[in-house]
Amino acid sequence: MAIVNIDRITRTPGVCGGRACIAGHRIRVADIVVWHERRGYSTDEIASFFPGLTLVDVHAALAYYFDNRDEIGADLRHEEACAATPGVPSKLSEKLRA
Repeated sequence: MAIVNIDRITRTPGVCGGRACIAGHRIRVADIVVWHERRGYSTDEIASFFPGLTLVDVHAALAYYFDNRDEIGADLRHEEACAATPGVPSKLSEKLRA
């Protein structure tokens, strides 16, 4: 695993589930990847979404992703599996069915 801009990307137990995120934010590298690679947002657009997020932060997140594709890919697959697994039904859904 390469170290990319260590002051920009952090992995801290208890913060964002210990997943890689932008330092000082709760924005995960995986979030940046989804917005850029899957939704087609430019790096400038992503940086404009959040106050305090810089273009350098976005590029550092993408660089981390390209150096750690297996790790970030596993994070994304885990989230997709969790989303597909039925969880606790919402109380609103239950009321609407009644």
